[in-house]
Amino acid sequence: MAKIGFIGLGNMGAPMARNLIKAGHEVQVFDLNQHVVSQLAEEGATACKNAVDVTVDAQFVISMLPAAKHVQQLYLGENGLIECLSQDTLVIDCSTIDAASAKHVGETLESKGISFVDAPVSGGVAGAAAGTLTFIVGGDDAHFEAVKPILENMGKNIFHAGAMGAGQVAKICNNMLLSILMAGTSEAIQMGINHGLDPKVLSDIMLSSSGRNWTLELYNPCPGVIDSVPSSNNYEPGFMVDLMAKDLGLAMEAAQHSGSATPLGALSKNLYTLLQNQGAGKQDFSSIFTLFEKK
Repeated sequence: MAKIGFIGLGNMGAPMARNLIKAGHEVQVFDLNQHVVSQLAEEGATACKNAVDVTVDAQFVISMLPAAKHVQQLYLGENGLIECLSQDTLVIDCSTIDAASAKHVGETLESKGISFVDAPVSGGVAGAAAGTLTFIVGGDDAHFEAVKPILENMGKNIFHAGAMGAGQVAKICNNMLLSILMAGTSEAIQMGINHGLDPKVLSDIMLSSSGRNWTLELYNPCPGVIDSVPSSNNYEPGFMVDLMAKDLGLAMEAAQHSGSATPLGALSKNLYTLLQNQGAGKQDFSSIFTLFEKK
């Protein structure tokens, strides 16, 4: 078992840390939200008053933060962890950020002898709670092999995407496609409803046909089709519209840098921006279904 520091205990981070505790690791946790820190302490974690304390004697430090600016501030900012991390510690950043920022943080840490991988996740809050996340790792082979046993306590599928930053590129490619599939699935189901079809029957038909996809099968955006998903609970909780819009912004930046044609990704970003402007930023991203409903 390992000694692990975990920073960032939001909707994804808290259940991830909880699974590490259940696996028998010695887990030190910190978040600005002290309530969730206290909750995890009751479950066996060591509560820390600040991020620096999390790093003490840690073999691994895992961060799960909202954006690149938070990751850079944590590791490289004033009083950043780069000043206190041991060369025996391997940093695993599970935040979804742009590849350039991940490489900058990683390369700066490694210039001080501190090992780093970027390891963004896919699978949502439910996957985090169930320990079935997909981890997409960027880093060298030796570091990937070192972190894999730790990630397997939180996830089901562990992929080595390539060198440092590759995990972030693969993640935003996936989320861009996910957003397109969710918009297309919503559009198709609503057209069926507008013609008098039962959305459950239509979904079953498409699941047995060439339109089958993950959003249709496991995360249906139409209320009442699947009881256990956010659409059947007023689009709560889940992967927020704000976060999908952020990831689509990262995808458009990556497309510009590489000269990639992403017309569907751009359209999807516009739709999610519209959804944000309608006040749905905190709802699950499947709430894009509401854009297609007859008003």
